[in-house]
Amino acid sequence: MFFYQRLCKNYIVTKFEPRWIAWEITRRCNLKCIHCRSSSELIVSEHPDFPTQEAYRIIDDIASYAKPVIVLSGGEPLLRKDVFDIAKYGTEKGLRMCLATNGMLVNDEICEKIKESGIRIVSLSLDGASEGIHDDFRRQKGAFSGTINAARLFKKHNIEFIVNSSFTKRNQEEIPKVYKLAKELGATAWYMFMIVPTGRGEEIMNELISKEDYEKLLEWHYQMEKKEKDMLVRPTCAPHYYRVVLQKSKDEGEKFERRSLKFSTGGAKGCIAGQLISLIDVDGNILPCSYFPKSAGSIREKSFKEIWENSELFEELRDFKKYKGRCGSCEYINVCGGCRARAYSVYGDYLEEEPFCGYMPKKYKTKT
Repeated sequence: MFFYQRLCKNYIVTKFEPRWIAWEITRRCNLKCIHCRSSSELIVSEHPDFPTQEAYRIIDDIASYAKPVIVLSGGEPLLRKDVFDIAKYGTEKGLRMCLATNGMLVNDEICEKIKESGIRIVSLSLDGASEGIHDDFRRQKGAFSGTINAARLFKKHNIEFIVNSSFTKRNQEEIPKVYKLAKELGATAWYMFMIVPTGRGEEIMNELISKEDYEKLLEWHYQMEKKEKDMLVRPTCAPHYYRVVLQKSKDEGEKFERRSLKFSTGGAKGCIAGQLISLIDVDGNILPCSYFPKSAGSIREKSFKEIWENSELFEELRDFKKYKGRCGSCEYINVCGGCRARAYSVYGDYLEEEPFCGYMPKKYKTKT
């Protein structure tokens, strides 16, 4: 949901509405990142890209029901020749179109097309503050310089951009440095992604940051964010950060009115997969989020509205009473809820407790 907060930060949730949709318009990519949720490759024999006319039909379907943020993603969306036609069509339909790219294909011409198509914000991936770290994570020499060059071009062309950073044990020491670099590059926002082991991420389960270090990083983020005035910052796929915010602000006797915490009131919570956000994959399946590999239905068979409102999967995710283990007993469930994708990946049950949260709820203690 990297663009959701930036574009809808004052929105208070009163019902489950689709406010942010990631759209995998291609599975092709010029990188082979270690954590890629879609296991993207440059040459894809199966699951080819859908035609432009189908893209227009999907946009018409969504726009007839809601006006969410649409993030054109992949793979690498700039590999599609019609990416800006799709973006322009969505813009004309009143949708807030965004783009998620690794930056390597960005040049002055691409920047002009981004502006002409009406794309509102672009996201860049930055997983290290140096060439060696980032390129190792992205499995491609030159990936770091490509990201830095893209950021500079976006500044040159007055294109608003944000930075997404993914972390495992191999690069967790880089977190403060990457935050600093994102700010120096002029990013509007920086999102600290905690890996969900899906796609190629399943191959690095042993590299996932421990729950103990996870907690320390969230506490570091809390202290950092209190001081940050110029850039929106938020840990992503880390819903228990909201619990940390409430605990820390209470312990310190402060009224830390955090933008993303304020956003999560009124019914929303940390994990909003299938509640406010979803993913449409390249095959037309609607998934709860980008890291949740279970389909709620196909947009080729049903309307987006029908799937969003009537899917059994989405209905279960919205019913906190069905959550199990520590999450089901937790007093912070309304602002956290645990990562449903991570529970599904680790336990095979998306209603199970968050596996990378070490908090012991008060009610759970009495039960056990």
